[in-house]
Amino acid sequence: MILKELRISRHLSQEQLAQMSGLNVRTIQRIESGHNASVESLKCLAAVLEVDIETLTRERVMVDKNSDVWRNLPLWLKWWFFFNYLTFRPSRKSTTRGIVFCHLCGFSLCVWALLDHRALLGGLTLLLTAYLFQLLAWQGDKYGVWYDKPDNTPA
Repeated sequence: MILKELRISRHLSQEQLAQMSGLNVRTIQRIESGHNASVESLKCLAAVLEVDIETLTRERVMVDKNSDVWRNLPLWLKWWFFFNYLTFRPSRKSTTRGIVFCHLCGFSLCVWALLDHRALLGGLTLLLTAYLFQLLAWQGDKYGVWYDKPDNTPA
């Protein structure tokens, strides 16, 4: 069942989904782990996730590369999906770390450029990279491409 993928793509925790659907958190966990769900539970979840029950009971969501949605994605985002199959999973957390790291190093090098002008190019490059990471985060939020760890897994 694709409940977990749908929940994560909508940036919902198991607790939030349980509260919105009126189900128990344990019920959500059982369904996500592969146990059968009652028709009433599926109706509640389908209503909250705004999908039909047939979609909810499918095993996996496959990307239809002939669809208009896929064709309208930016090329770099399609490549991001390609890297996803190389065991590189884009996550919001790693992108945020990239933004913070590039900003800190970029600002540090710009300050260092007061003493040595050669550091300015590196600082500006890192700041530009930070803003590109920010663009990636915005696009990732827009298209919901993030892969995040399950709720109960330590970071």
